[in-house]
Amino acid sequence: MQLPRWWELGDPCAWTGQGRGTRRMSPATTGTFLLTGEISNDPITFNTNLMGYPDRPGWLRYIQRTPYSDGVLYGSPTAENVGKPTIIEITAYNRRTFETARHNLIINIMSAEDFPLPYQAEFFIKNMNVEEMLASEVLGDFLGAVKNVWQPERLNAINITSALDRGGRVPLPINDLKEGVYVMVGADVPFSSCLREVENPQNQLRCSQEMEPVITCDKKFRTQFYIDWCKISLVDKTKQVSTYQEVIRGEGILPDGGEYKPPSDSLKSRDYYTDFLITLAVPSAVALVLFLILAYIMCCRREGVEKRNMQTPDIQLVHHSAIQKSTKELRDMSKNREIAWPLSTLPVFYPVTGEIIPPLHTDNYDSTNMPLMQTQQNLPHQTQIPQQQTTGKWYP
Repeated sequence: MQLPRWWELGDPCAWTGQGRGTRRMSPATTGTFLLTGEISNDPITFNTNLMGYPDRPGWLRYIQRTPYSDGVLYGSPTAENVGKPTIIEITAYNRRTFETARHNLIINIMSAEDFPLPYQAEFFIKNMNVEEMLASEVLGDFLGAVKNVWQPERLNAINITSALDRGGRVPLPINDLKEGVYVMVGADVPFSSCLREVENPQNQLRCSQEMEPVITCDKKFRTQFYIDWCKISLVDKTKQVSTYQEVIRGEGILPDGGEYKPPSDSLKSRDYYTDFLITLAVPSAVALVLFLILAYIMCCRREGVEKRNMQTPDIQLVHHSAIQKSTKELRDMSKNREIAWPLSTLPVFYPVTGEIIPPLHTDNYDSTNMPLMQTQQNLPHQTQIPQQQTTGKWYP
């Protein structure tokens, strides 16, 4: 199939092979395939899927940020995929001219047993996105820095994963923050002393306190890659104990060729009538007893309540009479209190004759009924004030 001029298949950085659209790779390496539209500046989007299926294989990932950026198809196959050709359908859409094009990418996965990489180290690079790290020149620079520190005879990138696929958070769109990328590399020689420095107790303590560990070879990466040394992982497969255990046949395992024999139809029937009665009768009896007790309390013991209600008015009358009697006693006692009488009720001297004028009220006078304002009365020996005559003439 001839591709249109606005679509170009880029060269992979780790896949090898001959023939356009056919690539070979092994489980010990990671492969990337660049889908680009560099010939024209049209917006192009890509859709990838396994032939005959709606999605890609589980080990293959695809990323494209914008229609104007390149699409990257990358991943690391597993040992189960060895010897199985994987055909990926790639469909390109030109968003300006609405043209479409389809191409089949055939990936042949080979066994990596001839080139074992038992020593594997995984780095977390904070200042890179996955598509930036997958570029051939950037990944080559990183592998070159690792090779200078590790000094292996054979070094390959085994897996490249975005930090978002490991549960990382999407960074804020400030200060050109990156998502971060995990890069696992494998070599055929043991780890160098520089890489082992992460495992010493001092650096482990600093990592637990969220401090930067002291790594002597960090300056070889710092010029281009910012590595989080607290997240580095060193795996030595030569020391891993195999978890495979030989199956020892016993009584619980059927011999080869054994068949399952279901029970025969002539099983003894069981009568569930008694169980049904017990299950139903016991709760019903308990509910009936509780109902009878509640009915007795609510209906049969109301006679005493009615008698108490009939006696209630007599009790209220007695209480009211006691209050009235107590009020009367208090009023009688208030009349006999020795209190200071007002000046208006004390005896005074008559200003003309000097006689003592008796008080207006006697001692046995009921002061509770005394008005506040006394009426004027013409008492004996009281000086009469002449009244002005309204008629006649006035003579000086």
